[in-house]
Formats: sequence, C-alpha cells, structure tokens
Amino acid sequence: MTRQPKITFIGAGSTVFMKNIIGDVLQRPALSAATIALMDLNPERLAESEIVAGKLVRTLGVEAKIETYSNQLKALEGSDFVVVAFQIGGYEPCTVTDFEVPKKYGLRQTIADTLGVGGIMRGLRTVPHLWKICEDMLAVCPEAILLQYVNPMAINTWAIAEKYPTIKQVGLCHSVQGTAFELARDLDIPLDEIRYRAAGINHMAFYLKFEHRQKDGSYRDLYPELIRGYREGRFPKPSHWNPRCPNKVRYEMLTRLGYFVTESSEHFAEYTPYFIKDGRPDLIEKFGIPLDEYPKRCIEQIERWKGQAAAYKEAETIEVAESHEYASSIMNSVWTGEPSVIYGNLRNNGCITSLPENCAAEVPCLVDSSGIQPTYIGALPPQLTALIRTNINVQELTVQALVTENREHLYHAAMMDPHTAAELDLDQIWSLVDDLLVAHRDWIPEWARIPKKVAAA
Repeated sequence: MTRQPKITFIGAGSTVFMKNIIGDVLQRPALSAATIALMDLNPERLAESEIVAGKLVRTLGVEAKIETYSNQLKALEGSDFVVVAFQIGGYEPCTVTDFEVPKKYGLRQTIADTLGVGGIMRGLRTVPHLWKICEDMLAVCPEAILLQYVNPMAINTWAIAEKYPTIKQVGLCHSVQGTAFELARDLDIPLDEIRYRAAGINHMAFYLKFEHRQKDGSYRDLYPELIRGYREGRFPKPSHWNPRCPNKVRYEMLTRLGYFVTESSEHFAEYTPYFIKDGRPDLIEKFGIPLDEYPKRCIEQIERWKGQAAAYKEAETIEVAESHEYASSIMNSVWTGEPSVIYGNLRNNGCITSLPENCAAEVPCLVDSSGIQPTYIGALPPQLTALIRTNINVQELTVQALVTENREHLYHAAMMDPHTAAELDLDQIWSLVDDLLVAHRDWIPEWARIPKKVAAA
C-alpha cells in the first residue's frame, strides 16, 4: 500500500484559514487520502475546526483522516508537512496593546504586525513558540517541511534559520499573487496574460518585471501604463474588498521608485517615514491611510466568524473554493515531483546579492521532489536595495535580541525603525519600549522582561 502524507496544522483554531488550506489540499488527488492532524490549545476552537474539516472530507468524498491534538509533540509525530498559523496573545490583549500604548506617544500605526514597534513586539512574542515547534520537529519529524504563515514573517523566518538551520522551512504570504490580481484588475487585463517577477523581503518585495503577453508572443512593459493611469486619476480603482484601504501609497511610490511593491498600501505606509506624520492630517486624507486598520479588521473577523461557525455546524456540506495560498501546491510538488513555482521566504544565501546573506529574502522558488529551491536574482536596483535595508535593520536587531537574549537590541530595533524614528526622540523611544515590555510581560520571554523595580520607576 502506498504511504499517504501526514499534514499537521499547528494553530488549527484559525478555522477559516485552516478550511482554505485543507480544502486546497484535499482537492489534489495525491493528497486526498492524507492524515490531517489538527493541533490547538483552545479546545472549543479545535472542536469547531474538527467539524469543518470533517465536513470538507465528506463534501469532497475523499479518504483523508482527521485527527485532533492538544499536545504539539504528539501531533507532529511522523509529519511530512507542518503548517503553522497562530497569533500569540490574540487580538486581546496583545494587538490592542501594540496600538494603544504607542498612541499615547503620538505614534500611529495601520497594521503593526510586521515592522515598527508593533512588529518588534509581535516577533518577541512569536519566535520562541516557533522555535519550540522546530525543537519538536527535530525530535519526531526532522525531514518535514515547515510552511509558516505567521507574522512578522521576515523576523520569524530569519530567527528560525539562525537557531535551527537544518529545519526545512518556508515563510508563505499571498501578497505577490494578491497584488498581481489587483493590478490586473486596474488594467482590465486577464491575470493569466500577465508575466511578472518579484523579489525583495516579505511585504517589501518589488515587481522587477510586470508585463502583458501580446498576440505575437512578445511582452509589453506595463509600468508606463500604471504610472499614466495613476497620474490621470484612473488608478487605483476603488478597492474591491475594503473601502477603507485605497491603494494610493503604492502608486505614489511607483512614481518615485519606478517599481511597484507587493504588499498593500496600508502596510507600506508604516514601513517608511513619508506618510504617517503627527500634525499632518493632509497626508492621511490625500493618500487614504487607514489608521488603526488592523484592530478594526480583527473585530470584524471575530464577528464574521461567529456567523460562519454557526452556519458550518448546521450545514451538511461545505462549499470548497480554491484559495490563492501556496501550501497545497508545495505539498503536491514535493510529494509527486510535479514542478511548480511559488514565492517563498527563506534565508537569502546569495539569491539577492545586494542584500545580506543571512536576511530572509522573498524570491521565486522552484518546488519539486527535491524540495523548495530558491532562484538567483542578483542585485536589485539601488533605490530598492536602500529602502529594503531600512526594514532589514529592524528585523536584524530584533532577531539578534532573540538569539542573544539581549534586551538592549529591542530598543536598538525601535531606534532604527523608519516610522518610529521619524516621529519620536530617543527618550520617547526608550520609554515606549519600556511600556510595551511591561504591558506584554506575560507573553514575552523572561530575559526580555523589565525587572519590576525598574518597571515601577
């Protein structure tokens, strides 16, 4: 009998995301009889996910087996693929803290999960848990591939590569394919007629090529059309998914840099010092920057999930639409040898020669039975390299803090953050980091906690 893969989902209480990934997996014939191990510490959410996964199996009429675990090590035993999706500290209290404490200093954010003081704190909360997964994988499934969907993606990927270099890992995001869809929509060109190549770091990769295939087989550069459409006020078109988030920041940066960035305008506004400034409401209005956007999304998602959970529990079958995530494509290629190309985050290792060897780079990767193989890019245009380095500085110092258990580097990381440094002076930055470390005390490693006598002072 042919061995079937085991796919373990850590953080399976993220039920909607789990449904998308497992729905994709079960629609691939080579994976349809897999053992799906769902692991979560929240028994109620795990039970909800088990119900949904079971109905996916019945809807598709496949032979997959669903197992549930509260013990991470047992869930990982014998795994071939490990999908990770969790948020340490949740919306409450930790996301709320990451927004409300900086706000007292006049430091406003939009998403706060990747860079800035919010991203630094999320990395501090998250990496130790990812390291524990790596430790358990080395014990019970050392050859498994870790498919990591957790933010801050670049910090996480970098930190795993530093401490557990033998773990086969890739950080996965949908920004490259998602933005390509948005631009195709603006241009009224079918996405399957567009060819692109992107590279950089997660949330700050750029389309080095963005072209339209012509009837004669040649390709036309679409950048002049995108710039012209923006300057004439035709682009961006109104958002198809969130009216609070127009795409003006990225189009503006296209006119300045000559390249379009792959992550959203609401994200990009807080990765740079140009758009969110205290006392400049004109910038917020001009570029449609949605301050405090992530907490609003969290509240909406929580409410939406309550309705979805009730509907899923009552439904006999669950509609299974294909998502745009890369996970099932990777698993299928590794398991069958059928090649595919994905965008993944891995240790740079010289793929992008103008960025540090040890940073986490986002590049096109070939996937087949040999695993995930990143492709060589070479040097990025100098203006892109320079901007990306400003974000790498923050990532590197946060990872250094975690690896060396040196709390001072958390302050250094905040110092180097473009948005924080543009708004606050050194005393304010130090005080803000102190306040965040105190507020997150129960969620961060012991070495990062401020001694109580210092905190009280």
